[in-house]
Amino acid sequence: MNPQDFGKVAVLMGGLSGERQVSLKSGEAVLQALKRKHVDAYGVDADRRVIQVLADGKFDRAFIALHGRWGEDGVIQGALELLGLPYTGSRVLASALGMDKLRCKRLWATAGIQTAEYIELHADTDLDEIEHWLGFPVFVKPNQEGSSLGISKARSVTELAVAWKAAHEFDDTVFVERCIEGGEYTVTILNGEALPAIKVETPREFYDYQAKYHENTTRYLCPCGLPEPAEKALQQIALKAFDAVGCHGWGRVDFMVSKDGAPYALEVNTVPGMTDHSLVPMAAKYAGIGFDDLVYRILETSHVDR
Repeated sequence: MNPQDFGKVAVLMGGLSGERQVSLKSGEAVLQALKRKHVDAYGVDADRRVIQVLADGKFDRAFIALHGRWGEDGVIQGALELLGLPYTGSRVLASALGMDKLRCKRLWATAGIQTAEYIELHADTDLDEIEHWLGFPVFVKPNQEGSSLGISKARSVTELAVAWKAAHEFDDTVFVERCIEGGEYTVTILNGEALPAIKVETPREFYDYQAKYHENTTRYLCPCGLPEPAEKALQQIALKAFDAVGCHGWGRVDFMVSKDGAPYALEVNTVPGMTDHSLVPMAAKYAGIGFDDLVYRILETSHVDR
């Protein structure tokens, strides 16, 4: 597509979730890249007036750079379809499933994609039995959050109770997941192609919010260090996981690979970060795709249901 073919493009950023600040950084980076590619692009802070702003602004298309709730979970996607505006990335259902970690894990299980064992926590859950079921350590996660918000690692029943309370501040639905000892990897999907895998290493307890966006001690290894057959296998699983959820255009699938080489899918990100610490631009760069070209290719994924 030529730049003028896109018409007037709204870069949706900011929003109302706990990932607002990350989204603002992603959106600004995307906006400047589109301008450098001569696209008629404008930044739009997606608050509760966003539908009216888009209608009044006579926009032709939207680049979604929103992370977390109301931006990555199908809500804004549904609003854009009502407006008839083409938008980047996955449609409503895939976006909602990608944000809902528990339902995504259940879907992957039916597709033969391995994930870590887990237990949803309820008021009557016997925490003393967690060690018997899953062993320690475990991860405690809010069901619908991104950027590792609300996630804690617990090594005892006492720590588990504290972690449950912390996660519950982000979501009413919380689950505990067996800790997979091994390496953390991520695979970017762009227009049906799996880009080179990246291995993430951090001296922190795990790859948490601080490690993702603020620490300079986090290491991103690309090449990832896996033998070529193992990396290709991981890329194929990523494509399968992406397709099973019904994702479209672009995204990222995260994995833990155990010490014996078994891959466990963690989650799919339907609107990954595009900041200077983000993984998708790193993978694209190693594949020979510059940041501006990456953003342009993502814009080309925009679609609309009529």
